[in-house]
Amino acid sequence: MQRKATALDVAKRAGVSRSAVSLVLNGRGDGNVAKESQDRIRQAAAELNYSPNAIALSLRNQRTRVIGIVSDEVVVSPFDGNIIGGADDVARAHGFVTVVMDTERDASRDESAVETLLDRQVDGLMYVTVGLKPLDVPQGMLRVPSVLANCYDNSPTPQLRHVIPDEVSGGREATEHLLNLGHRDIAFLAGAASSPAVPLRIEGHREAMAKAAIPVRDDRVFTAGWDINDGFHGAMRLLSSAERPTAIACANDRLAVGVALAASRLGLSVPHDLSIMGYDDEFRIAATMIPALTTMALPLREMGAAAMSMLLEQIEDPEQGAAAGGGRAGLETNAGLETMVPCRLVVRESTGPVPAR
Repeated sequence: MQRKATALDVAKRAGVSRSAVSLVLNGRGDGNVAKESQDRIRQAAAELNYSPNAIALSLRNQRTRVIGIVSDEVVVSPFDGNIIGGADDVARAHGFVTVVMDTERDASRDESAVETLLDRQVDGLMYVTVGLKPLDVPQGMLRVPSVLANCYDNSPTPQLRHVIPDEVSGGREATEHLLNLGHRDIAFLAGAASSPAVPLRIEGHREAMAKAAIPVRDDRVFTAGWDINDGFHGAMRLLSSAERPTAIACANDRLAVGVALAASRLGLSVPHDLSIMGYDDEFRIAATMIPALTTMALPLREMGAAAMSMLLEQIEDPEQGAAAGGGRAGLETNAGLETMVPCRLVVRESTGPVPAR
C-alpha cells in the first residue's frame, strides 16, 4: 500500500519549510509566504495528492472548520437552497464544510437547532430565510461568530451583520425597464402586505415613476398576495376596466403567471397588448412560461457567498471581521451591520414596446 504523503513530503518537493506548507494550506499564506512559494506548495500538494488531516488541524487550531446553517425552509424552497449553495461554495473554497438544519418555518425550533449545532462545536453560524423578514435571533448565535442572510435582527439593539437584496433598486429597475420601452400607464401588482419586501419594491416603483415625472394613480398599485390565483384576480381587476394599463409589474413571478392567464382569458396578446414584468427569476417558472418572463433576479447565491465571506472574516479575525462594513465590489453597505446585494434585470419575451392605441 502506498504511503500517504505528509506535509514534510510537500515541503521537500516544493523546496520550502514545513511551516510554510502549513501556512499556505491552512489559508494563511498571504503576507507570510511569497507568491511563488505558495504556487510551488500548491502544485506539490496536488502532485502528491496531499490533504491536511482535518482532525489534527482542528485539535491544533482549536477549530472544527465546520459552519452551522439554520434555514427556515430549505427542504421545499428553491430560495433558501440557492443562498446556502452560494455560502457553501465560499466555505469549501476556504477549507470549511457546512451542516444545515431546517426548522420548516417553525420558529419554536430555532433555539434547539442552534444549540444542536453549537454542541457539534461549529466555528460559526448562519441563519437563512426563504423571504426577506425580521428575525428574533436565537441567543445561541451570539456566542459564536454569526451572520444572517435574507433576514435581519429584529431586536431593539441589533448585533449581527446581515446580507439582504436591494429591494428598492430592484423595484426601481423593473419599472425603469418598462418606462424605457415607452410605457407610461404601468400598474404594480404587489405581494402580501405583511412582507417587508413589498413596501420596498413599491418604493422603487414610485421612485422610477417620479423620476419620469409620471403621477402614480391610486388604483394602479395594490397588494394582492404571492400566488398565481392572486395574480389572476388582480390582473382581471386591472384589465377589465375601460382604461387598462399597458404594462403590469409584479412583485413575484407567480403573480406574473396569473397575470398572463388573465390576459389570455381576455384575449390579450403578451407582450403586444400587455407587457408583464416579474420578480425573483424563480427556477422552472420564469424561463419556462410562455412567453418567457422578463423579471428581476434575486441575488440568492451572491447573498449566500457574501454572508459566508463575512462570517469567515469574523472567524479568522474576530475584531477585524466585526469592524468591517462588509463592503465588496457591487455591494452596498449601510450602518456597519447591513449589506445589500443588487438584483439583476433579466430581459426575456414578456415585455415589449408600448402598443399603439
